[in-house]
Amino acid sequence: MSTIHQAASLKNKGRRKKKRLNALRSLFNSPQKKGTVFKCRIMTPKKPNSAKRKIAKVKLSNRFYILAKIKGKGPFLNKHASVLVCGGRANDLPGVRYNMVKGKFDFTWKEQFWRMHSRSKYGIKWDDYFAVLDDKLEESDFDFEYDELDYEPDNKSENSDFEAKVDI
Repeated sequence: MSTIHQAASLKNKGRRKKKRLNALRSLFNSPQKKGTVFKCRIMTPKKPNSAKRKIAKVKLSNRFYILAKIKGKGPFLNKHASVLVCGGRANDLPGVRYNMVKGKFDFTWKEQFWRMHSRSKYGIKWDDYFAVLDDKLEESDFDFEYDELDYEPDNKSENSDFEAKVDI
């Protein structure tokens, strides 16, 4: 119940509505913003989850500082790298309301681990996947000829000891 003085002041001024702040106010109504990585760090999520999430403090082109989640497994990102930031909060990380777009500027889509499923989420095309696979095979010390794998013994009679003889 309002007092007489409150009722008198409300009659003249009226009720003021609270301004609703946008969660993505740092982007200034644009879908993405360019920024530079200020600091990379690891954060642990809230209570039921446990992991080590990679996040970065990013200075946007409008001079705002924000926290953005680095997507993917084993990301390659250094200080002063230029990235593209879009909205989308990480549910279990408090204060992280932005994501980084893979494949733009210095934030490449390549990961330490090969991704076969959910490639469209991370911008990995089918041809790009096999290009990375070929590069990994060239780097590895594991060299072999495909002809060596199709080995069959000349005398099959020598292998007759291994055949199971079953009487029914």
